[in-house]
Amino acid sequence: MLTLYDWLTQSDVGEFQVRGQQVTIDYLQGGRRGQGRIKIPEKEVQRLLDLMRVKPKSPRSNRPKPIKRSLQHITTTLGRPDD
Repeated sequence: MLTLYDWLTQSDVGEFQVRGQQVTIDYLQGGRRGQGRIKIPEKEVQRLLDLMRVKPKSPRSNRPKPIKRSLQHITTTLGRPDD
C-alpha cells in the first residue's frame, strides 16, 4: 500500500502515474530545511482527483462481425462423401 510520501517521492523522480498517465504533484514542504508540513494547494488536490476519476466510455455498437470466407475457392459442400 502506497502512502502520500511514496506518491510524492515517485513524483519527484518522475515515476508517478495515475491511470497510466505520468503525473507530477505540485507541493510545498515548509520548515527550516524542508522537513516541515507538506502543503498541497486545493486546486492541485482537485486536479489529482479529476485524474483518478473513472470516465465512462461510449458504448460499443453491436454490429455483427463480417463472415470470413477463407475457403472461397472450394465450390462443393464439405463433409463425408455419400456411400
